[in-house]
Amino acid sequence: MATEYVFISDLHIGGDQQLTTLDFKDELLSFLEGLEERDSDVELIINGDAFGLWEYAEVTGTDKLERVIEDHPQVFEQFRKTGEEIDITLIPGNHDYDLACYSSYVDRLAEYNVTLEPEIVITREVAGGTIWIEHGQQHDANNRMPDWGNPAALPVGYFVVQRIVAAAGQYSEHARGNWLRDIQSVAPMEEIPRWLLSNYFYREMSPLLRTIVIPLLLFFNITLLYLFGTVLEAIGLLPADFFTDNPLVQALGVADIVLELIIATNIVIIAVLLLLAIPFWLFRRDLRHTLERFGVMLSGVRVGQGDRPFLNAARDTFESHSRVAVFVYGHTHRASLTKWGDRAVVNTGTWLKKLQHVKTRFSRLPGIYYPSFRLNYFRIFSEGDRIVVEYEVIETDQPRDLTWFQRLVARRPPAPPAIPERTVLDPDGELELPASDETPGSESDPDPDLLRTNDPEIDD
Repeated sequence: MATEYVFISDLHIGGDQQLTTLDFKDELLSFLEGLEERDSDVELIINGDAFGLWEYAEVTGTDKLERVIEDHPQVFEQFRKTGEEIDITLIPGNHDYDLACYSSYVDRLAEYNVTLEPEIVITREVAGGTIWIEHGQQHDANNRMPDWGNPAALPVGYFVVQRIVAAAGQYSEHARGNWLRDIQSVAPMEEIPRWLLSNYFYREMSPLLRTIVIPLLLFFNITLLYLFGTVLEAIGLLPADFFTDNPLVQALGVADIVLELIIATNIVIIAVLLLLAIPFWLFRRDLRHTLERFGVMLSGVRVGQGDRPFLNAARDTFESHSRVAVFVYGHTHRASLTKWGDRAVVNTGTWLKKLQHVKTRFSRLPGIYYPSFRLNYFRIFSEGDRIVVEYEVIETDQPRDLTWFQRLVARRPPAPPAIPERTVLDPDGELELPASDETPGSESDPDPDLLRTNDPEIDD
């Protein structure tokens, strides 16, 4: 029986075409090698989405895992070597939900010394307390499985991934660079249209067209100021030559002509937009109602729901199972540790590239999705009669993968919230829950139907 548990999740290994690229392969191999040298009895637990099986549109069924093994032989060979020294346990997430549907996967992964537990929740014991382990998709209305283990019972999230993410992998080779494969890193998925527009502008747009468009955008605010000043001149609140015939501006020579041309072009654009604004609004409203009437548009489906449903699930678990000291989940790709008295909620994050939307230094230019990595893992072990949760980040020198122009105009994103490196819990200590309406992460409590199913029995 292990005395130390190491947690990672959301590796998303695999996918059609460019999606099969594994940016963090070297770091993952080194991490697995390092686990072999631990002095204590260690169990590595990958709590969901180890593989990106949903990201395959060209193969089906059990052939998906075979494709992952074929594309990443070094990773699976390292699983085999590491698994000879420590226990490696894997539970399904939503992107590798197939693992819960075909019993043959248990034997296939066992060939690489990986123990597949096709359960929605598993538990482990440490220092007299219980670790509750899940991926968390059952608390996400768009990704919970209506009939766990049934390969034909798929949530709406599967179809979104198949139509959008897998397709992006197939078309990414036609892009200028491999940016399209990063669609897996866009979260929440509502951000995808804005992310596509940003990358079109900075990567795919004709350089000549971008050279024309950028000055128009940069001087858009000046154009608005010019229009406002012209109105003030017309009604007599400003001198007649303050804006339109200012001698200082005329002294610019050729630059004045270029500036006036840009302003005139922007004025025409503004006029056209104002003329079309009301018809476009009416058209959009009518089209939306028509699509809803035909059932094409899914009203209320929202992918990015924050962490509130998962924290509420943790609250439920702590209240109904008094021995549970640590609630571990993933799925949202946001690593975190929340401490409630002597209980902790751990989100294992992701090893995928993170894309964070940041504003540019110039307000009218499209925002940029700034890339970063937060390769991390959590260790949970006993220290006397206490439970210790340690958080460690694996350093990586992955490139930022931004064009020179993106680097020039992008603001630096804020640093992610700090996670304590060491947290000590007393499994017999107090549970200090915040008020229900103070639990951070979203706006409302989850639907009770979204809470976990197939819970293992834990003696209180």
